[in-house]
Amino acid sequence: MSSRRSVRYTTSPLLASKTPVWRSKFIVAAIALGFVVLAARAAYVQVIGNDFYQRQGVVRFERTLTLPANRGRILDRNGLILASSVIAPSVWAIPEDVERNDPETRAKLRQVAQLLGMKLQDLDKKLADEDKTFVWIQRQVDEPIAKQIAALGIKGLHQTREYKRQYPEGEAAAHVVGFTNVEDQGQEGIELSFNKALGGQPGSQRVIKDRLGRVIEGVGEVTPPVDGKDIQLSIDSKVQFFAYQKLRDAVNQHKAKAGSVVVLDAVTGEVLALANYPSYVPDKRQNLTGEMLRNRALTDTFEPGSTMKPITVAMAMEAGRVKPSTVIDTSPGRFQLGGFTIRDTHNYGALTVEGVIQKSSNVGSIKIAQKMTPQEMWDTYTALGYGQKPQVQFPGAVAGRLRPWKSWKPVEQATMSYGYGLSASLFQMAQSYTSFAHDGRIVPVTILKSSEPAVGQRVFSPEHAAAVRKMLQMAAGPGGTGQRAQTVGYSVGGKSGTAHKQVGKGYASNKYRSWFTGMAPIDKPRIVVAVMIDEPSAGQYFGGTVAAPVFSEVVQQTLRMMNVPPDLAVKPMVVTQDVDESF
Repeated sequence: MSSRRSVRYTTSPLLASKTPVWRSKFIVAAIALGFVVLAARAAYVQVIGNDFYQRQGVVRFERTLTLPANRGRILDRNGLILASSVIAPSVWAIPEDVERNDPETRAKLRQVAQLLGMKLQDLDKKLADEDKTFVWIQRQVDEPIAKQIAALGIKGLHQTREYKRQYPEGEAAAHVVGFTNVEDQGQEGIELSFNKALGGQPGSQRVIKDRLGRVIEGVGEVTPPVDGKDIQLSIDSKVQFFAYQKLRDAVNQHKAKAGSVVVLDAVTGEVLALANYPSYVPDKRQNLTGEMLRNRALTDTFEPGSTMKPITVAMAMEAGRVKPSTVIDTSPGRFQLGGFTIRDTHNYGALTVEGVIQKSSNVGSIKIAQKMTPQEMWDTYTALGYGQKPQVQFPGAVAGRLRPWKSWKPVEQATMSYGYGLSASLFQMAQSYTSFAHDGRIVPVTILKSSEPAVGQRVFSPEHAAAVRKMLQMAAGPGGTGQRAQTVGYSVGGKSGTAHKQVGKGYASNKYRSWFTGMAPIDKPRIVVAVMIDEPSAGQYFGGTVAAPVFSEVVQQTLRMMNVPPDLAVKPMVVTQDVDESF
């Protein structure tokens, strides 16, 4: 028999006490009621108010992630890259999670500031508001730097994958390709013109995130991004670089304000080069100014000056008023009209029409223009694209100024014959000269690669276009105003121009624009080149002296790159005498 005493619960005073029955029933009823309330609440949440709570869950925790599309590349005519996208992580933070007062974290934040090239105080400002759950620290960081930051393992510091653009040709092609902003949207140049095609279509994915913004799981189907298309330009990056280099050297040599050069394929109408100086580096724009950003070849207009004289002669021949051999008396080297005196730099006496172009006679141009009506001149100018915005796939192109012919005064008709009283961009001038290079048809221009010969609209007959080409060759040859345009191995033709710059309602006496527009080889032109130097101030300012040498170098290099065989015996260029041109 066990020595352990048996416990008799019925003898326990606590258990032996009588409990009221209502208390037990109350407790059971309360528990049952609780279950009923919970069940009712669950039914309300799951059935009656389900839509509301679903929406709240979506709003608070479900997010749509944008899956960025890879932006298309910009290529030159030979497939060389002018612009492409590379991975560039962006650094962001949850300020309330960053332990800024911790000495170890503080030291790491100092390293982050150094890696990002920012002051520690600036980083602190971004992290100062602990109520924030998101703040950008720096967008589009170079990947090696992003990896170093990630290796520090700072709590609250995160990275997201983005892309940024790189421009291998740098400042040489800046005004062609343009650039994008931090959101990868085109802002200038081809990046802006073809932004939709280059940008593609971003994808999306629905995900659930926690309160710290971390992705917990994906929900629903993923819409994959559609990468942007590559755009292949007509630009030849080698021609572009060489043209930019020679333009830059000329601007610096003549202490000029700026300059531009345009190279067109006279057969296809393709833009082979379009350069401006000063320029900028598209992916390093910290110190970018408006002067550097302007695509002057398309946006700046000016009075073309003497480069309009071949057009005046061509329209007069087309109208049957003169022939190349027609003699024009320019004595005594000046012409009175409506109280104005228009002068030549010399008294050239009797000149043939060819001689008027060769010597760049203002008086001769006026007398030829007087043989035509204002409407005839206006119709030709319009057919050549003056007074109209160039139809090229490029932003910023301007129309210039060409007033309606009915409002012309006799003196205005006279001055327009030698390039005053109307305005045009360098790009318009280059395109208008394709009418001489393409047997009388003005060629439609394109910035995109094209292998098909252009047709164009007829403005002059082939015979008259050939006659003007001969005059342009004389103007660039011995006794002409553009002798420095001659090049080794290739025949060239072109016209120099120099004009006083407009200041307010008048003209500055000591500020000029100098240019040269021409083509080569002269019998069967392949390219048209236009050069403009703005405000040369080193003592020389005539277009034949300042702009023609740039034309010569660009023509020779471009034709060699295009494998165009020389049409002249290779011999040194001889400049017999610099000839001053009339304004």
